[in-house]
Amino acid sequence: MTGETATPQWVPATEDIARARITDFARFVAERHAVTLPDYRALWQWSVDDVAGFWGAVWDWFGLGERPPVVLARREMPGASWFPGARLNYVERVLAQARTDRPAIVSVEEDGAVTELSWAEMLGRAAGFARTLRAAGVGPGDRVVGYLPNIAEAVIAFLATASLGAIWSACGQDYTAAAALDRLGQLDPVVLVTADGYRFGGKRHSRRAEIEALRAALPGLRATVVVSRLGEVVADALDWAQASEPASEPLVPERVDFDHPLWVLYSSGTTGLPKGIVHGHGGVLLEHLKALALQTDLGRDDTFFWYTSPSWMMWNFQVAGLLVGATIVCYPGSPAAPAPDALWDIAARVRVTVLGTSPGYVQACMKAGAVPGRDHDLSALRLIGVTGSAFPAASSLWLRDSVGAHIPVASISGGTDVVSAFAGGAPTVPVWPGELSAPYLGVALAAWDDAGAPVRNAVGELVVTAPMPSMPVGFWRDHDGSRYRAAYFADHPGVWRHGDWITVTERGSVVVHGRSDSTLNRHGIRMGSADIYQAVDPLPEITDSLVVGAEQPDGGYWMPLFVVLAPGVALTDALRARLCDTIRTRTSPRHVPDEIIAAPGIPRTRTGKKLEVPIKKLLQGADPGSVVDPSAVDDPDLLSWYAGFARR
Repeated sequence: MTGETATPQWVPATEDIARARITDFARFVAERHAVTLPDYRALWQWSVDDVAGFWGAVWDWFGLGERPPVVLARREMPGASWFPGARLNYVERVLAQARTDRPAIVSVEEDGAVTELSWAEMLGRAAGFARTLRAAGVGPGDRVVGYLPNIAEAVIAFLATASLGAIWSACGQDYTAAAALDRLGQLDPVVLVTADGYRFGGKRHSRRAEIEALRAALPGLRATVVVSRLGEVVADALDWAQASEPASEPLVPERVDFDHPLWVLYSSGTTGLPKGIVHGHGGVLLEHLKALALQTDLGRDDTFFWYTSPSWMMWNFQVAGLLVGATIVCYPGSPAAPAPDALWDIAARVRVTVLGTSPGYVQACMKAGAVPGRDHDLSALRLIGVTGSAFPAASSLWLRDSVGAHIPVASISGGTDVVSAFAGGAPTVPVWPGELSAPYLGVALAAWDDAGAPVRNAVGELVVTAPMPSMPVGFWRDHDGSRYRAAYFADHPGVWRHGDWITVTERGSVVVHGRSDSTLNRHGIRMGSADIYQAVDPLPEITDSLVVGAEQPDGGYWMPLFVVLAPGVALTDALRARLCDTIRTRTSPRHVPDEIIAAPGIPRTRTGKKLEVPIKKLLQGADPGSVVDPSAVDDPDLLSWYAGFARR
């Protein structure tokens, strides 16, 4: 689907282009900078040729107030210096969007309960909780952490924390206490905000024991605040309702430097302690305004729902809907409860306009025979976002056929590293099945070959050749910056190497093939694992799959494909032959695996990424304890099963 003959599944109409906010922004840029910008591609090219001019225009177009005369004082990566002397606070922008005609947050529960929270109540409770934090001595630079489900209280606690210049960090309650400590414990937090438990898949999950374990291992805590979800008692803790009682005084954010830490997010953490990735107020504010208002066309008439968890950067991305005055939706339950199409039901009931989900969920709906456009009133829906892994063309076309051909699909790809996307959709660019429509504005994205030369219509490393404001301020406890440099700049000094294997097409769209550190390299020919998944996963007999390529001590190369079979399906010779034929036909003969093995499950990180590299190491005979932290895996028991296939 990457050739010039590929047919778009959605093309913006003239009126779509005319009313898009990005069109107004392009007009603003053209007048101010005396440039001609006939289309998105021209605007993107200008945005990466004149990086300082672009980000200065973003600041000015969004009316963020007086800005320093210098936008980019140092261009080097790492170490770029943005807006020196600027003083601001992320929460100021949220306050500026307050309104009375629409709710700020809509909370939805698995049992169908829906609660609306007004902007006044959200900001009033944030002010009340900020008062509680100040009473505990919390100030700029202190760490407040959340061990919470995706509920409105998590958003309010974050806003209160950020308003004080304190640093927020969180993870979901599906993490054990040990896994949560691997993350939150690095920060020496002074306040823990948590819930007594959560409901998921129709079951109650008490977290009282985990909370006690966390408190015992965090000696610097001055207070623990508990949201009552299950009615359980947590001793010697503040009750959230009282701690966030609306204050008589308004929320007044503390202005901080542009790079002052806003939050700490975490890498997947499959080996060793997860890296704490620190982002600053200013970089996140600018990036999220651009990504949501310009790339997603999100605004004050929208209801924004991305199925996520506080453990995943998409939670932070969804909270940013408040920056543009949108209503955001919090849902802590299962995406498949009480039925496989639960997210579509929620979207219909609360009139979601922008819905975000994952390739895995779309695949599950396909296999369940769901037809959301027929079974639910999705007349309010105008955009579907998808991220988390490579998105097959077949899944994109299913959304067209089963949800609506008039709804564009924005497949996006980025990372926790920049808490945004490098490439994705734009309201003025067509959607091609299986492709990301374009690089995001301000992202100098390219595919590089082994010699460091840009390539088109060929697989290469995803690199970014110019700085972005939301690149990390640094890693937590990485005082000399060595871990940060090693993570992104070791291969190409001064150029960000992200670790994804991509193709940039002649029309500027992007195809993601998977992580380059797990690239299949058979007989010197590199292949992306995503290409095989896109061939295999749509088959009704297969519910999940994992392919790895493991170099052998004798110089050989073993490329097994592990498949999880649908209930009642056996891996017969006939099915193996069908799988091989499908892969051969839809990709190439060289993609056909050496062996197909039925597996009890596919291990993933808790943010949904397949453990390709750790499994490869297990197959090469590595000790499981040395390649992956079991607490970071959704089903740790699977690791010993895969280790049983080691070839030493």
